[in-house]
Amino acid sequence: MAAHVLRTAPRRRIRLDEHLPVDHRLSMFYRIGAGLMGLVLLAFGILGLIDRVGFFDTDGDTVSGLNTNGALSVISILAGLLLFVGMVIGGNVASTINMVLGILFILSGFLNLALLDTEYNFLAFRIPNVLFSFVVGVMLMFFGMYGRVGSALPHDNPYWRSRNPEQAEREQRVKAGADLRAKALDHGTGTGSKGSTASTGSGAAPAPLGDGRSAR
Repeated sequence: MAAHVLRTAPRRRIRLDEHLPVDHRLSMFYRIGAGLMGLVLLAFGILGLIDRVGFFDTDGDTVSGLNTNGALSVISILAGLLLFVGMVIGGNVASTINMVLGILFILSGFLNLALLDTEYNFLAFRIPNVLFSFVVGVMLMFFGMYGRVGSALPHDNPYWRSRNPEQAEREQRVKAGADLRAKALDHGTGTGSKGSTASTGSGAAPAPLGDGRSAR
């Protein structure tokens, strides 16, 4: 009895950016989010540097209601520039940058909350800074995760299709079959109507009705 060797094709690793073209509507959303948050952070950092506060001055100075020093200003500028890079690239890169920086801002809020009123408060954080860090982190995570993370993503979403390739392929086949049946039905209906019209027009003219009297 011959042995049958079953060979399975190697499963191709799906890259999410292959399913998210640059002009996709989600890409524009990621770009806008990165640009807005990057502008806020860049403005905050530049205003902090203008005041020429010491780099690790724990007392810091107030800028737009937030405490800052040289180190925090530089970090804010770098984060803002990174977000601008994501805005220019767009797509999957912008989404990932938004998410990663959002998580880092939230972690920074918790860490600096624990360091308040200590000698290790090198970024001169105060309670408003902590709240600001939480707000920026949540906003960045929203701008990064929208349309990408969730249990109720629409089936035409590129991220859903990349995570469920088999089901997406089945749905694509079903949709293609339904489209073919609809086209065939439309074609058949059109052909039937033409055939009916042709048979009526090409047939012999009906015989005139008699007057009911027989010839003698």
